[in-house]
Amino acid sequence: MRSSKEFRGQLGDADLRILRIYRTVVECGGFSAAEVDLNITRSAISIAISSLETRLGFKLCHRGRSGFSLTDEGHDVYEYTLELLSAIENFRTRVNSLHAALKGELNIGITDNLVTIPHMLITHALAQLKETGPDVTVNIRMIPPNDIERAVLSGQLHVGVVPDIRHLSGLEYHHLYKEKSFLYCSDLHPLAGLDEQSARIQTSKQDTVVPAYAQSAAIKTLYQNFKASATATDREGIAFLVLTGKYLGFLPEHFADQWVREKRMFALEADKYHYTTNFSAITSKTARKNLVQDTFMDLLLDKNSR
Repeated sequence: MRSSKEFRGQLGDADLRILRIYRTVVECGGFSAAEVDLNITRSAISIAISSLETRLGFKLCHRGRSGFSLTDEGHDVYEYTLELLSAIENFRTRVNSLHAALKGELNIGITDNLVTIPHMLITHALAQLKETGPDVTVNIRMIPPNDIERAVLSGQLHVGVVPDIRHLSGLEYHHLYKEKSFLYCSDLHPLAGLDEQSARIQTSKQDTVVPAYAQSAAIKTLYQNFKASATATDREGIAFLVLTGKYLGFLPEHFADQWVREKRMFALEADKYHYTTNFSAITSKTARKNLVQDTFMDLLLDKNSR
């Protein structure tokens, strides 16, 4: 007579380990014969089978002087165990075959000058993608954020990396970075030779480069304190103008660091003139699923690799 007790809860690794022990015991015809195959003691096997019976709510086998034999439920559980373990192995094999056959293209659009950011999440993810799918072709386009958003929405790009200023309804946003920017002048600028107090008084009167790309309202408000006399479509353009010695400009700390270390650039009033920009990876909400894209995003967002 079958027990009315139902099997409840989720199957975990411990359950699967015991089911594998049970399969071996059945196929070996008893506990003693299974000791060699399992490389564990008869006592450990007995504890495992008793634990499984308790978990399932009925007796699986008879063991004793009369020998080893399965109950009716034991026969059924053995068949179900074979099906379950076969399905798990089939899943593993099929997933591995997908990785082995990872082919195609990954088209990425990236905002300029993120390569110098210390975290290097994009670089590490691309390296892992190359290891996972050696035949994948990676195409990177360095274009303005607005163009990246349009290209991801239209399907021309699989993934974009943009400043997190606005959220478009057709895009998924995945936070990656926080980037801090400061106000810089070059060693050739008149302010570079002044003492801190004198420079502080004159800073807002100097010619300043204003970005010609999208900025948050808070950053736009900060620029209103300066004399805007030049524009640049990207951060490299700002650096060109700052290095002339004729302009001030805001640059990401990680990007300006190469010139700061050479004493060719200096941050001005860092406690006052600075802002933070968040960067996100973007993907289309409606684009057809792409294994190469999904694999790259999994690698990019894997917190254990950061």
